[in-house]
Amino acid sequence: MLEASEFVIQSLIEEGKLVASDVEKIRQCAQENMFGVDEAALKLGLVEARDIALAKAIVCEYPFVDLEMFDIDIAKSRLMPKSMAERIQAFPLFVTGEIATVAMHEPLDLQSLDELRQTIRLQIDPVVVDRHKLSSLITRAYSLDTGAEIEIDDTEELVISIDQEPIVAAVNQILYSAAEMNASDIHVNPDDKVLHLRYRVDGALATFRGPAISLHEGIIQRLKVMAHLDVAQTRRPQDGKFRFIFSGQPIDVRLSLIPTIHGENAVLRLLSSASKIGKIASLGMPSAIVESFEKMITKPHGMVLVTGPTGSGKTTTLYTALNQINTPERNIMTIEDPVEIRLPMIRQVQANASIGLDFATALRSMLRQDPDVILVGEIRDSETAKIATQAALTGHLVFSTLHTNDAVGAVPRLRDFEVPAFAINNALLGVLAQRLARRICGECAVEDSPTDRELKSLGIDPAAGDTFMTGNGCSKCMNTGYKGRVGIYELFTASAEVRDLIETNASFKNLVDAAHRSGMRSMLHCGIENARMGVTTLEEVNKLHATVDEAVMEEPTQMKMSA
Repeated sequence: MLEASEFVIQSLIEEGKLVASDVEKIRQCAQENMFGVDEAALKLGLVEARDIALAKAIVCEYPFVDLEMFDIDIAKSRLMPKSMAERIQAFPLFVTGEIATVAMHEPLDLQSLDELRQTIRLQIDPVVVDRHKLSSLITRAYSLDTGAEIEIDDTEELVISIDQEPIVAAVNQILYSAAEMNASDIHVNPDDKVLHLRYRVDGALATFRGPAISLHEGIIQRLKVMAHLDVAQTRRPQDGKFRFIFSGQPIDVRLSLIPTIHGENAVLRLLSSASKIGKIASLGMPSAIVESFEKMITKPHGMVLVTGPTGSGKTTTLYTALNQINTPERNIMTIEDPVEIRLPMIRQVQANASIGLDFATALRSMLRQDPDVILVGEIRDSETAKIATQAALTGHLVFSTLHTNDAVGAVPRLRDFEVPAFAINNALLGVLAQRLARRICGECAVEDSPTDRELKSLGIDPAAGDTFMTGNGCSKCMNTGYKGRVGIYELFTASAEVRDLIETNASFKNLVDAAHRSGMRSMLHCGIENARMGVTTLEEVNKLHATVDEAVMEEPTQMKMSA
């Protein structure tokens, strides 16, 4: 085995993937860690796993297979035990007659080949694959085949069984893949002859190979069963929910079905579990905002608002705030539509307009439950706005969300809801506005070269010599150049000057100017600082700039950003 690994290293040098001076470092790492030199090269980050697999295929004279190019039947996991697949790093891909094509990391391991023949009882045709993709395939296949659970509701559980192929396996595969890539939404879109499968990852939809169109009706029926919907109803929209377990953690799913000319279209929203909710500091806010926001949420009474468009992370921020102040001494209650994350010790109420339980009605009843802290999922109308503000004025700490472009915009929005100026002035503690920008992939980050025009359009002085980064795209980020997201924030607090302006119904522009004079930094400022630190790209900051009105983002001359 060692000799084969040496040949792999030599092959990588000949192909220009390694240089001769790397060999000594590789051998030292291999000796210290007691593994092959090819593994050492990978551990040192000198080559990609795909490069090693391609070189190994040449040395071993076996074909190389890119697992992403094939629809792998996870039912083949039944041909060999999980412990064996993990130990020898092998997985049967296809069976043709008496021959099993097996993906392997070490195809020259004769002992493993003999073990495979005895276990599968077929002739073995090894192929070489990327070891990382092989490990992921093994994990996925056996997680779906060995008792992963989907909880239908609080009292029932449904055990996934691979014997119910292909419909159940197809749905399991869709759910597992989404959880594995940390997708927020799954789109199952039927077309005339194709079933499109798309995942929203880091805010952008990405298309993947979907199941056959012939499975569409069965997949929809399976989802309806899981979400306790009417399986016979295909002409009206339906909404439901269920839960499944991924890597030991529950993931709640909201299912939305709507009929189209090609059949029912399904969109599934994957919701994080409470175990992923941390502290305010973990959200990635600038330290000054963290300090101010943490002070706000510990006040005994008043109103704290979080604003931004759908999908900007408002709910996560509010749940994080509740989690941070959640103690046995506080009675915390929420009214939400829907309840997205279940938090321990917090009384969470699901709004239900069909029975008259809207935000305003629930909020009135909640005030008779002796709450210390109240979360109103969203202020949508004048009645809810007035009751929430009144609650904040009468000794309760109230959290809620609004749909506004920026933080200062919450004041005119409350005015639109006919909340009196004196009530806004006395109730409002602060408003946090936020967006989400995509993070640069750490595996393929390279220096960016923005033009002077691009820099000036964002208020950045080209002469300052700032360095910015971008992502080239690689297998780790699905060639997007991005992996994960970062919050972009601005925090509006009511200074004495701002309160005077609110009291006199001053214009929005005057409020913005006063907020900046009191120290508020805009989301654009926050975005550019993240770009300067190499967290996100100027391209993402430009998108942020484009989604917020120019008048909102304009700062007084003395606050313009420069190096």
